[in-house]
Amino acid sequence: MVFSKSYCPYCTMAKEALKKYVGSVLPTDQYEVWEIENEGDCQVIQNELKKITGASTMPRVFINGKCIGGGSETQDLDKLGELKKMLSA
Repeated sequence: MVFSKSYCPYCTMAKEALKKYVGSVLPTDQYEVWEIENEGDCQVIQNELKKITGASTMPRVFINGKCIGGGSETQDLDKLGELKKMLSA
């Protein structure tokens, strides 16, 4: 699950890292993106994510219920080959 804002470059970075695995190690029905800027309670959502993850920046990427971080962290995990392993678990 990716909590995102469509105009955010770090969100795009995370989504691009994940998209290449959709349909292979990441089933299509398990890839979800929520563009929260379209929600009336966007700030409430972001505040709740901060309580859960300790960070208020977007994106917040969750794999198997665990927050792995944002765009940079997702991209770094992908470069190390760890993202694919996490998605396969």
